[in-house]
Amino acid sequence: MITVMIAGPRGNMGREAVKLVQREEGMKLTGVIDYKFGGKTMQDTGHMESLDIPVFETLDDAAKNKPDVLIDLTNPETGKKHLRRALELGIRPVVGTTGFTDEDIEALSVLAQEKKLGAVIAPNFAIGAILLMKLSVMAAKYMPEVEIIEQHHDRKLDAPSGTAMKTAQMISDVRPEASQGHPEEEEAWKGARGADYEGMKIHSVRLPGRVAHQEVIFGGEGQTLTIRHDSLNRASFMPGVKMAVEHAVAAAGLVYGLENLID
Repeated sequence: MITVMIAGPRGNMGREAVKLVQREEGMKLTGVIDYKFGGKTMQDTGHMESLDIPVFETLDDAAKNKPDVLIDLTNPETGKKHLRRALELGIRPVVGTTGFTDEDIEALSVLAQEKKLGAVIAPNFAIGAILLMKLSVMAAKYMPEVEIIEQHHDRKLDAPSGTAMKTAQMISDVRPEASQGHPEEEEAWKGARGADYEGMKIHSVRLPGRVAHQEVIFGGEGQTLTIRHDSLNRASFMPGVKMAVEHAVAAAGLVYGLENLID
């Protein structure tokens, strides 16, 4: 039995994660972390009212229950703090937020190895989105002219999305840095061509009604190729969360990106 603590239980992703752990026979929810309702139960807060699950104000408080895994679905700032603190407390973190720098990942990897604990950072938990990344790398070897369009709900805080950034980074491993478009092109309105990553253009759309969507468009002589993924609801992320939890328990070291867990 894998005992699990969830940070961010009131968010859209957090609520789905609570449902996931509750229905999985091999997992047990031992508590949640919510700074607004520490000391209460989920039943008391009016969220998931049928659950008599304790709510802790901080991760240090929650650690008294000795969970095997922390699932953090909060925000970039809190996620970074929770990942490090979880490792220090002997808890395996699975973090679904973005904002980690290369230096952060390197330092946290060292800490995970020192503690002999598994840890996962996933910019995207959707299996289809991970397959999109891997297929994009395959395509970029032969069609290096590429742009990325990502669309999310209008409450998303960061742009570009972590998935778009991760996709661009993976493509850059097989694509030489090169600018795209006319060499003398000019933006009549600043930002019209999107963000630039090693010559690749990345465009972010934020609109109500969206969940998480990305397309990677490749252009070549007389042809184009578009690879697209759509998450239509947050339940689409839960198989990836389950995969990450099971890996964190079974292995030691930090994994950045679920693509490293898929053959």
